[in-house]
Order: sequence, then C-alpha cells, then structure tokens
Amino acid sequence: MPAIHSKLPDVGTTIFTQMSALAARSKALNLSQGFPDFDAPPALCEALAKAVMDGHNQYPPMAGIPALREQLAVQLQLHRGVSCNPDTEITVVPGATEGIFCSIMACVSAGDQVIVLDPCYDSYSPAIRMAGGESVHVPLLPTTFQPDWDAVRAAINTRTRMIIINSPHNPTGATLAAADLLELERLAEEHDLLVCSDEVYEHLVYDGKQHHSVLQRPGLRERSFAHYSFGKTFSVTGWKTGYCIAPPDLTDELRKVHQFVAFVAVTPIQHAIAEFLASQPHYPATLAQEYQRRRDLFCNALTKSPFTFTPSAGTYFQLLDYSAISTASDTQLCREWTEDRGIASIPVSVFYQQAPPQHLLRFCFAKRDDVLLEAAEILCRI
Repeated sequence: MPAIHSKLPDVGTTIFTQMSALAARSKALNLSQGFPDFDAPPALCEALAKAVMDGHNQYPPMAGIPALREQLAVQLQLHRGVSCNPDTEITVVPGATEGIFCSIMACVSAGDQVIVLDPCYDSYSPAIRMAGGESVHVPLLPTTFQPDWDAVRAAINTRTRMIIINSPHNPTGATLAAADLLELERLAEEHDLLVCSDEVYEHLVYDGKQHHSVLQRPGLRERSFAHYSFGKTFSVTGWKTGYCIAPPDLTDELRKVHQFVAFVAVTPIQHAIAEFLASQPHYPATLAQEYQRRRDLFCNALTKSPFTFTPSAGTYFQLLDYSAISTASDTQLCREWTEDRGIASIPVSVFYQQAPPQHLLRFCFAKRDDVLLEAAEILCRI
C-alpha cells in the first residue's frame, strides 16, 4: 500500500455527524445537528415533483438556470434593496459549504492568511488549509459573541488575504449590526482584504431586528463573496442547494473552481425553487416570526430550569449555559446527556481553536412544538 500523506491529518468526522449518529443509537431527541423535523412548503415539494416529471433532469448551465438566477436578483432587491446582474454575479451551487470552499480555493494561495472569528463554523479552516493558507483565529467577545475589532485590526498583516464573517452566527445566534459592517468596510478597504460572508441564516433574525449584509455596503460589495442557503430558507437541508453573490471578477474566479468541484447544482431543484419564488416572493420574510415563536416556546419552557441563557438573536440555535449544573467539559456532557438523558446537543468548544473556560451547549429549535416541549422537560429535570 502506498503511503498516504493526508492534507487534514488531524481532522475526523464532524461533530454534527457524530452527535446525530449517537442520538440515533441512543434513541435520543436530536437537537444537535441543525435541520428541521417538519416539512417544506407543500407547493415547493409539488414544484420539485413537477420539475422531475417535466423532464428537467439533465445538466443545467454551470452557473445555474437563468430563471432561478433572475428570481434571486429579484429577491436581493426585494429584501436587501440591492441590485445585481444575474448573469455575472450570481452562481447557484450545491450547498453554501461548497460555495464557501470554492471562494477560498479561488482566492487564497500558499502563505496567505485568513482571519476567522471564533467560535467559527467547522468548514472554514479545513478549506483554508487545503488552499495552502493559514487560519488566524480571533475570538469573538465573550458572552455577547460580537467582534472585537481592535483584536481583528491587530491580527492583520501583509499576508492577510481574506476575512470570513458569519451573521447570523452559527453556533451562537449572534448577529452583526450595521456599525460592525462599517468597521469591516474600513478595515477591508484600508488593507485591501477580500471578505467571505456566510449569511445562510439571513431570514432568521428576531425581535424586530434586521439582517445586515455585506452586499449593502459599497466598499464591501466590491470585494465580497456572500453565501446563502435554500436549505435553511425552505427547510430542505437535504437538497444541498445554495448560491453565491459576488462582483463579476470574483464570480469569474469562483466559477473556475466550482466547475471542477461539483460543476452544477441539481437541475430539478433549481426549477422548483425558481417556480416557488416566482409565485411566493415574500415567503422568506415570513420565516422570522415562525422561528421566533419556536425559540420563545423552547426558552419559556426552560425558565424554571437550572440553565442560564439569552434568547438567540438569529439562526435556529439556542445556547444554554450549564455552569450551575456541572463542571464537566461540554464534549463530555453532551455525550453523557445523549446516552443517559435522551437529548442530544452540540458542544460549543469544538468551534474554537482554543476554547475559553465556558460551559455552553448548542440546541437546535427548528423542531416540532411537541419535540421542543419534551426536550425542555428533560432539561428541566437535569
């Protein structure tokens, strides 16, 4: 057998796969991996079946079918007040993770540094390493999980090529304010940085607040890849379809990589989403109210528990602090509670390069009401 020289020797199976598998073996409620347990809009499912039966089953254009890209341009104008060219600035990809990977591979070279804000989603750093770059981890502020812009500025040097941001933020649910994007714009322009913006939970922002996109700041618009997910918006995470919006020169570079990684996103899914968005363009704006209701149901049911928490500002994840219950590590406790208590979560420490002393678990509230109430009952008994 030839020797294998792994590019990711210290990377194993993701925590999401591990915890979902453990939940299945333990017959536990799975509030770990982030996927809804309820159905997608019936009209969307019907549109997919129709697309398949109508014969839309062969390769689409590499950048995505024109009808979908045109609808996405309409969506961007409708929800963000930003115009874009569907032919030169929108690329449909098989999931936002693939889009993020392609944007990193397209623009990060050997020796380049990329700033990531910890806790950060687990796909960022491996992509940077495979591109030959180096991740520079800058911790978010404790408790609030907001960027420490002084620390970010201090981390920038002549090798810094890109900064990756994520808002609404997985795993913490924190969101960036308009002032944060203004500060990011200043830094990016001053140091000629590219920006990779993970905005897959853009429609899940609560308590009357608004999502702020890099596409809404002129200085960021011209240097950013903005990534989005139909899986999150339409409760179809298994469809693995998303899109990237970037200026033409960056889109060209993204597509050069995309065509050799996946080439295209799934054809009938694109037709179905295009048809659904054309008939129900305001559907994404209805999501926040329903997910906030689920968040509040879960949080209200935990008010008498020993956990402390601040209701999530965005995403469909809720952090719970178990400091009053145990001093065990979060990785140990989430496994024990999955096996012994019948409820699965995700330890927050796995999202850090060097986790600070904290006792936080992430729970997904994109679940049916009965599941959320049962989960809260289990947690209140701990």
